[in-house]
Amino acid sequence: MSANAGDVTEISADRLEQLAHDADRSVPVEQSRVWDRFDAATAGRTPWRRVAWAVEGHVRAVISLTEHAGRGFTFLWAKHGPVWLAEPTDADERALRDALRAYVAAEAPHVSFIRLHAQREASDVRPLLQTVTYDETVLVDLSAGEDAMMAAMSRTGRKKLRRTLRDEGFALSEERGISSEGFAELYAIYAETAKRDGFGIFPAETYHGMLGALADAARLWVARRTDDAGSPGRAVSWVISTVYDGVGQDYYGASNEEGLETNAALRLKWHILTSLAAEGARLYDMMGVGSERSPQLMGVRQFKEQFGDAVPTAPSWDVPVRRTRYRLLTWALAAKRALRR
Repeated sequence: MSANAGDVTEISADRLEQLAHDADRSVPVEQSRVWDRFDAATAGRTPWRRVAWAVEGHVRAVISLTEHAGRGFTFLWAKHGPVWLAEPTDADERALRDALRAYVAAEAPHVSFIRLHAQREASDVRPLLQTVTYDETVLVDLSAGEDAMMAAMSRTGRKKLRRTLRDEGFALSEERGISSEGFAELYAIYAETAKRDGFGIFPAETYHGMLGALADAARLWVARRTDDAGSPGRAVSWVISTVYDGVGQDYYGASNEEGLETNAALRLKWHILTSLAAEGARLYDMMGVGSERSPQLMGVRQFKEQFGDAVPTAPSWDVPVRRTRYRLLTWALAAKRALRR
């Protein structure tokens, strides 16, 4: 443990937001009380605790943790956490992890590891056992205005956007209160996208349930091709984005073949950016692009970089709490993957 690992204490959701805002920090939606509703409605997840990490009485970071039940193991996930109240050094990140590991070991001995974000790899963290993380993303400054947002785009992106803006065959809108039957049309597009790009997806109720649980913090945007009478017709592209504390994020999205041919995703993304900017949102996070760390996301890098240059962001890591148990999990998963191959 670090020489001065500091202290970890439980805090309320209101206190977390107050501390973050006093330090002029936005609270990621996953660290907010709003996300608790989604976690509570999702099988295998339970909101655990919010804690503050302090050194010599000064709070340096706050963090919300959700308990995830895997097959034979349990872990805590601080998605998009910790929220640092000032830029951390490597030593700060290590000290927080030391203090948090000790706290969890005492308070939740059944937990095998903690998953959280950190800028750099260190001896006490491990690559994720499962799922994909990323260390680069594209951020769009929504406060800059439409002209500046377009100027920040790549030359190719601007050219394609201007072309699709002249296409009068689109109807773009936010669709609220969509039924499970209505979402089935969109899920079919997602299944088509997953098959084309080679990634796995959850059942439709996961995405539809997210919209219901997060309410106004989850927004569904759809691009449809208009029919001969000019009415919105078939869906060709859609996006679920989160919006919280002035920050929008891409979460899920898909386009079918017709959507690809008409650059529907580009047109829809521009509609999202301008709509949120008009509402007063400050920033939009494209939520990850491919890099050496996340080659699985290279397929979306070219698309997202049409809106700006990729910038570094903190990836997520596993922090073993029960080291022997974590080592056994690593071996078991490696053996399982070897058998599949």
